[in-house]
Amino acid sequence: MKIALPTRQNLIDSHFGHCEYFTVFTADDSNKKITAQETVASPAGCGCKSNIAHVLSDMGVTVMIAGNMGDGAVNVLNSAGIEVLRGCSGDVKEAALNWLSGTLVDSGDSCHAHDHECHH
Repeated sequence: MKIALPTRQNLIDSHFGHCEYFTVFTADDSNKKITAQETVASPAGCGCKSNIAHVLSDMGVTVMIAGNMGDGAVNVLNSAGIEVLRGCSGDVKEAALNWLSGTLVDSGDSCHAHDHECHH
């Protein structure tokens, strides 16, 4: 299983379409541990109009843990087979581990609400 997070300085970037890069964690679903980490360059321009959803999907990513994201980007990622959790912030590895442990849920917030933590 692979989890992607829009990243800026090892933190979840609050703006999916303008992140520095994406952190992709490979996780072992059976023991809820991260087994590998890699980065993917962020495309130039708006995230939802780029091919990033297909790049990540082709890598095997099935989950995107993000801060704020518009509905257009959510739809593009969902169409590529990637589940999206919005409203998250903080350290990318910690957020991925929280998702693996089942303590993270989607806030349902589109890109108009800022400065809030993931809902546990």
